[in-house]
Amino acid sequence: MRETALSESRHPERLRNFIAALAELIDSNPGEDDLLHHGGKLLGQLVRHDDWLPDEYALADPTRYQQFLLHADSRQRFSVVSFVWGPGQSTPIHDHRVWGLIGMLRGAEYSQGFARGSEGQLQKAGTPIRLEPGQVEALSPSSNDIHQVSNAFSDQVSISIHVYGANIGAVKRAVYQIDGSEKLFISGYSNAWLPNIWDLSKENQVQ
Repeated sequence: MRETALSESRHPERLRNFIAALAELIDSNPGEDDLLHHGGKLLGQLVRHDDWLPDEYALADPTRYQQFLLHADSRQRFSVVSFVWGPGQSTPIHDHRVWGLIGMLRGAEYSQGFARGSEGQLQKAGTPIRLEPGQVEALSPSSNDIHQVSNAFSDQVSISIHVYGANIGAVKRAVYQIDGSEKLFISGYSNAWLPNIWDLSKENQVQ
């Protein structure tokens, strides 16, 4: 993917620093619990600031939610994605099959977990989790991997930042019906170009 210029008046160093810190954490080869715990803290620090996401990757579409790739690790160990939810938009029930972290940047969203019943059907697991700006939810294939996400608002856009333990746009995973039947899919991404967070010349102008 070709990189494009960031919008003016942004702080790309926030995303850049998050990527570097997460890569360092993964390099230390932590267990999943430690990775989700410490990675969640890093993501929480990122989404506490709403001044770094380029406008191009915050655009809602009236027909469906958008999934913009912000960064993919060169070894595909993780990816960072902005999910942009138009008013009232939601996902189907789906899984991920890799660990995940969801950090709320703007607006709010609901995450409703699902679990299989005794006959294989899906049933709601607890009450929906409502994420507000700065809050983070962790997902694991071993516990709470199946869920449905929706914009908490019917009249405004919401944006969440998702981090996954793979190049999530290339992972074969599934959407589900309530009866437990599943259909495999590969999501891809909504954008053709990546944000350029690596051009330091614009941040270090000679005075």
